[in-house]
Amino acid sequence: THPSSRFKVASQSDDTGRFVEDFRTWENNSYYKQFIYESPCAAVAGLLMESSISRLYHDHLLVKEVNTKQITPWHQDQPYYNIEGNQTCSFWIPVDPVSRYSTLEFIAGSHREGRWFMPRTFMNSEAKWFPEGTLEEIPDIEANRDAFPIIGWSLEPGDVIAFHMLTLHGARGTMVNEGRRRVFSVRFLGDDLKHSPRTWATSPDFSDITQQIKPGASMDHPRFPIIWKASQ
Repeated sequence: THPSSRFKVASQSDDTGRFVEDFRTWENNSYYKQFIYESPCAAVAGLLMESSISRLYHDHLLVKEVNTKQITPWHQDQPYYNIEGNQTCSFWIPVDPVSRYSTLEFIAGSHREGRWFMPRTFMNSEAKWFPEGTLEEIPDIEANRDAFPIIGWSLEPGDVIAFHMLTLHGARGTMVNEGRRRVFSVRFLGDDLKHSPRTWATSPDFSDITQQIKPGASMDHPRFPIIWKASQ
């Protein structure tokens, strides 16, 4: 069942390691589907979002091999998507030990401002989504790390990070003296999330169902099942 047709290499060919991604794997992998439906993640997301439901948006598999130099640039998740609203929750779930150096880092509280920053491709910073100049550019966080409230943790299998889809986050590569970094990410939507069709291919791509959900309507579609309800 791996890789899917959505699999992609996210590192340069001359990288000393390798960074790969896959999306929407639950649609073809029964183990991932079982985890999404049976783990506490959906219920926890509902409580964190203060929502009456947790609706699956998509999953995201991320693997950085040993000594991968490719970073995950600072970004927000939501500008890459076809949704509008505030009740969102992403889980970052490592299945390998993750050092503080290689972990996912966040700008604490950055989601509360409601700002949308320009989404760009990770490898070459192309604007493949919103047109150039239509959204605010992300500041140079790496060059001014002391100026931002950056948080992050070393992690062990069983640890989980939950964050809002407008939270600025990013990650460095992996070090020579640590193992591969395999992460399963699952993203949930709450009550107020609405369909916002785009004229470009989102990441992941949902263009095949653009006409099946009205603009401004709830994301009520088999692709986005409700996993948890508050009454449960």
